[in-house]
Amino acid sequence: MLINLIKLPTRNTWAIRELEKYKAMNTEQQKIFSKVPEVVLLFWIIKIFATTLGETGGDALSMSMNLGYLMSTGIFAAIFFVAVGVQIFAQKFHPLIYWTTIIATTTVGTTLADFADRSLGIGYAGGTTILFVLLIASLMVWYRTLGSVAVDTVSSPKSEMFYWVTIMFSQTLGTALGDWAADTAGLGYGGGALVFGVMLVAIAVAYYRTKISHTVLFWAAFIITRPLGAVVGDFLDKPISHGGLALSRYSASAVLFVLILSCIFFFSHKPAQRAH
Repeated sequence: MLINLIKLPTRNTWAIRELEKYKAMNTEQQKIFSKVPEVVLLFWIIKIFATTLGETGGDALSMSMNLGYLMSTGIFAAIFFVAVGVQIFAQKFHPLIYWTTIIATTTVGTTLADFADRSLGIGYAGGTTILFVLLIASLMVWYRTLGSVAVDTVSSPKSEMFYWVTIMFSQTLGTALGDWAADTAGLGYGGGALVFGVMLVAIAVAYYRTKISHTVLFWAAFIITRPLGAVVGDFLDKPISHGGLALSRYSASAVLFVLILSCIFFFSHKPAQRAH
């Protein structure tokens, strides 16, 4: 009996050590295989810079270079498909690859929304409605197929495909929504930026003060940052007579691009490790 009592703590100690090793191994594997960034303040800062760059960069190609919305959409779509392919085949999370893909979605979203509104005549309200339905459908199919739409589950090619399709719809929707708020609804660029900024603050408060699903709040914030970037981008490069600052689209895009690169290279980035 005395021998058993002496051995028991030893066995318990061994079990505790093995459990700690198992937890450490799981944490390390999660860091290796997670393919999207941890959602912290830096994430949202870069996201807003990227969405604003999407607006100025998309307008630079379609308007300043006079390539038109259709050709510009084709060019940005090709870049988007290449970027998504690189992102999916990457073995682990790479900040530069990830944010390059995000920027690709914002630029193609800008020209695609403008093409639908101005070339096809669907209008911002019609485009916003169609894209909202497509976005909700994408999230529903993703959830029914894989059981979760949380960002920490984006670690397989199938989940990444759903992730990027959903983001593509959300970026295009955000462009149409931003233009609708600024132009059709008559809020202007400053008013639109204020409305969408307040909405983001409300989502942040809900994140910390309510029990609303963090996954739902993440996607709500992700969608709203796009129209915020759209109206800010238009404010920067649209003529003064239209309420803008009439800045060069090339210069504005270059500054935003440098800001994004600075955030990528001068700050540490971690893969998502928990649901948001």
